[in-house]
Amino acid sequence: MPGVANSGPSSSFKETANTCARKKVHFGSIHDAVRAGDVKQLSEIVERGANINEVDVLHKFTPLHWAAHSGSLECLHWLLWHGADITQVTTRGWTAAHIAAIRGQDACMQALIINGANLTAQDDYGCTPLHLAATHGHSFTLQIMLRSGVDPSVTDKREWRPVHYAAFHGRLGCLQLLVKWGCGIETVDHNGNLPVHLAAMEGHLHCFKFLLSRMNSGTQALKAFNDNGENVVDLAQRFFKHNILQFIQGAKYEGNDLGDQEALAFPGHVAAFKGDLEMLKKLVEEGAINFNERDDTGSTPMHKAAGQGHIECLQWLIKVGADSNITNKAGETPSDVAKSSFL
Repeated sequence: MPGVANSGPSSSFKETANTCARKKVHFGSIHDAVRAGDVKQLSEIVERGANINEVDVLHKFTPLHWAAHSGSLECLHWLLWHGADITQVTTRGWTAAHIAAIRGQDACMQALIINGANLTAQDDYGCTPLHLAATHGHSFTLQIMLRSGVDPSVTDKREWRPVHYAAFHGRLGCLQLLVKWGCGIETVDHNGNLPVHLAAMEGHLHCFKFLLSRMNSGTQALKAFNDNGENVVDLAQRFFKHNILQFIQGAKYEGNDLGDQEALAFPGHVAAFKGDLEMLKKLVEEGAINFNERDDTGSTPMHKAAGQGHIECLQWLIKVGADSNITNKAGETPSDVAKSSFL
């Protein structure tokens, strides 16, 4: 019978698959177990005599570094509970907190802070975890650290503050957050560069606009010279950042009137509100914003798209990993906003 004939191979395949699924993977080192997030094998390996602070040969990471890197929260908790050295550093001077900041591992960062991580620890370049979170655009990780009370105006060896890193790397969400937490944007580095100089030389237009909109005098900011005698126009010209030059020279900038403040501060939200998927993708993919970024009302781009019924924007945001459970200040998820908008 066709049904019986077809059932043989299918059953055999299922049995083989189930057998493979039941096979336990045995890790060769404590670092492999942590990277895989296997707490049971981590415990067994340590019981067999492995050093909980063992440094691997290739990367010079301890198990705690690998837990922060891979986001293995259970392993990280286990390691901390069993006395892992939270102060140990890599060859570049990175603690586990530095690694969590680079990778944007929010939960791991929270656990490290609770267990006494030193957020003022500096690597070989003088960077703290705050600098590195701002560099890599991890605004949620940055916010966790700021809420712990760490100073947002800490400087590295070049006298760069986290705002300088956010401006230089085009991390608008981090820049907004730092300004909100009172980090000054009119302080200079060891070359006399304001954050707005750095945004101009790298062509990060959204950061450039935002910085101008938040400075005491946009006109004076355009004229400010660094120690090399260059202002933002000079820098944009030298590094061929035509978008910056066009903005400065265009009709959008007249005196101190910088137009729509929401568009400058939260361009991703505006794009989602308008259903401009192309712009939203560009902002997220270039790292200018985080897709879970919150505006002054606590809303994310997902809230904005949901409120206007922009299905394509919503689908794309979900696809790239946006959190649909985040609530705004009114306690509404994007789903709640969609329901109330179309009642």
